[in-house]
Amino acid sequence: MANKKKKNLPPAAQRYQEFQKHRETKRPLLKNCVKAFFVGGFICFIGQIISTIYVYFFDFTEQTAGNPTVATLIFITMFLTGFGVYDHIGQFAGAGSTIPVTGFGNSVISAAIEHRSEGFILGVGGNMFKLAGPVIVYGVFSAFVIALIKTIIIQWGGL
Repeated sequence: MANKKKKNLPPAAQRYQEFQKHRETKRPLLKNCVKAFFVGGFICFIGQIISTIYVYFFDFTEQTAGNPTVATLIFITMFLTGFGVYDHIGQFAGAGSTIPVTGFGNSVISAAIEHRSEGFILGVGGNMFKLAGPVIVYGVFSAFVIALIKTIIIQWGGL
């Protein structure tokens, strides 16, 4: 298919595509994957340490320690984003820094910081929830659907 498109192009466009192919920066795919893997794993390791601290020092169970752990990771991410540290982590690690909860925290606070000149209500609050709102709605709706399916399965299993 690509060859058919290339044959239909005028000669100048074909020469430009060849020129572009030779000048294009080759990205180190394996190196980027390894960096993303280890940075993402390190973020998860920090989350596990936080979870363990909640279990052993604050009387949480392994099942109930998840919520404060997620909140703590989001707070740390927002704090690091505010000081510009998380941007450097993101540039280095790429996808590894977008582990769902830390990437979510980073994107929410980045939108808030970007629009702070517009005021706290319309700037920070309004733009912060442009991203957070759909994520929260999708999460709540997904949880409802899963709970509904689980309830139906349990009710049918009890017949």
